[in-house]
This record gives sequence, structure tokens and C-alpha cells, in this order.
Amino acid sequence: MPCVFLGVVAALEGVASAQDPYEVTGTRETSTVEGLLRRARQARDAGRWVEAEAAYGHALKAADAAWTTDAERAEIAVELGLCELALGRYRDAADHLAQGLRHRDGLRRALAERAEEGLKKAERRVATLYLGVSPPDAEVYVDGKPLGRPAPTYELFLEPGPHTVRAELDGHAEAVSAFDGLAGKATSLTLKLRRAPERGAPGAASADAARPAAPSLPSPARPALPLTELRIGGTALATAALAAGTVFLLRADVVHDNLAERGVVFRRRGWTSSTCWWPNAPSACAELRDDAAERDLLATLGKVALATGAVFGIATAASFLAEGWILDETPARGGVRVAPSATGTQVGLVLQGAW
Repeated sequence: MPCVFLGVVAALEGVASAQDPYEVTGTRETSTVEGLLRRARQARDAGRWVEAEAAYGHALKAADAAWTTDAERAEIAVELGLCELALGRYRDAADHLAQGLRHRDGLRRALAERAEEGLKKAERRVATLYLGVSPPDAEVYVDGKPLGRPAPTYELFLEPGPHTVRAELDGHAEAVSAFDGLAGKATSLTLKLRRAPERGAPGAASADAARPAAPSLPSPARPALPLTELRIGGTALATAALAAGTVFLLRADVVHDNLAERGVVFRRRGWTSSTCWWPNAPSACAELRDDAAERDLLATLGKVALATGAVFGIATAASFLAEGWILDETPARGGVRVAPSATGTQVGLVLQGAW
């Protein structure tokens, strides 16, 4: 009876191996990777490229789940890319060769040189896309297929022909771009998602239009100098300048907050303060500089507008104090009255009178 039990177990193990010779299960990933690599090298040395490509592909998947180093995974990716190049699968070959060369320092010199030569051959048969995305956490799709984990920049290898790139993110308008990929040519694109506009409350303008106009009163006698008109104009200019300055400063604060948020995201991805000064700096650096310039311009305009509004407000208020000296009489009791007003949170002018 024990012999029969052992025979059944051996038969079941043989069936499981026959079903999938590359299956990775359990906690023996490291030994599985070594076995797959031995099988892949034997097939490669014998010129059995299909079998070698399949074995290297399973080894790379197993290496991602095992305790392997970046250099070990880079070597497997290069070997897989060279097998795909021999089979004429140029796009996959370019992907895996570029993946391995990102850790060039961990590769043997001879293997690194073979990877570089193979990547040049593959790039002559595929279209290369350098893609920048802002904000960097947007989900990116190429021809309807997601790219996976978001990143600020991508290096993509595509089959020659027309392609569509799309990016989307909650709270932002979708960004779409189409291009025609040419074999051996590189294309650079940047997808910048704009924040979705906020809808204003409807009906405010119609309510103001339906409001009845106040009855007009006879205007008092005008003095020699048109002080009333000057005061009204000064008040209007001061109010407009103060309002514009406030809007500019609020907008500059919003842009500054956006820059701060993006800076935190970029630092989490390994960016440093000198990243944007590199010769091959990411395309997102130009957008960061544009946003910083916009913030500084808005802040300057806001300060100038506030200062202008303050000058007109002070001049208008001073006209009441100097009215008696200019006209050699006391200020008129009727007409329009303008007086400064200040509270704990705001400063402005109070306009009283009848029109």
C-alpha cells in the first residue's frame, strides 16, 4: 500500500509539471528563477529562441516576486530583449532592452554593449514617444490601454502608425493628443490637464436687472469745481483697483499652492532642487517655471493695484477735508458723501447720497 501511494503522488507531480513547466507557486521563487534561467540559457545557446524567450519571460516575472536585485532583473530583461530581437518582435525588444539599460552600472560590460546595439536595431523598426504629463498623477492611456502606475515622464516604444494618447484626472479636464508614429523617429508630447472650471450661481444677473430703480431727486447746485464728479470717479477707481488687487493676490496664492503640491509629489518621486537644471531635465520643469513666473506676475500686479487703490482712496477722502479751503466755504450738506471705513478684517470707503 505505501508503494501505491508514492506512485500516485509522483504521477500527480508529473501531471502538474506537464501542464505548465514555468508555473511559479509557493515560496520557492528564488529557486524557480534559477531553474528558469538555466533552461533559458540552454535554449538560447542551442538557438531555440522561442523556448528561450518564454523561459526568460517567466523568469522576469518570477524575479519581480523574489528577493532579487535591480542588477539581476536588469540582466534578465536584457536577455529577454535580445531573444525578442532575434524573433523580430522589435517593440517588445526595445521595451525590455531599455528597461535593462536603466541599470547599466549593474550589467556586465559585454552584455551592456550587446544591449545598446540591440536597442539601436530595435529603435530603427519602432516609433519612440517621449511623453510628459502634468499633473504627474494623471492616468494615461495609449490607444485605449492604461500605462499602469502614473509617472511625470514616459519613454514608450510603439508600432509605426497613428496613435492616440489620453490623460485624465478627477477635477481636471481630459487631455487628448493624436500623432502619427514613424519607424526610427522620436516624437515628444506633453499633456497638461487644466482644472475644471467652477460653475457660478445662476440668476444673479437677472435679479439685479429686475430690481426697480430708485426715484431720482433733484441735484443740488454744483460748486465751481466738479468735486462731486471727482469724488465719485475717485471712489470708483479706488474700489476697482482694490478689487483687482485682491483678485490678483488670491490667484497668485492659488498658483503658489498648486506649485507647492506638485513640488511635494515630485520630491516623493526622487526629484531634487537641481533636477530642473540638468541638460536633460523633464518636460514638466518648463511648466513649473511658467507657473512660477505667472505667480510672481500676479503678485506684483496685485500689490500695484492695491497701492493704486489706496492712493485714490486717500485722495478722495482728503478732498472732503480740503473742500472748505479750496472753495472758501463749508462742505455742502446735500449731494454725495464719501467717507473712509475700517474694520478688523477690511478697509474701504462708504459712499452715501442720492442719484
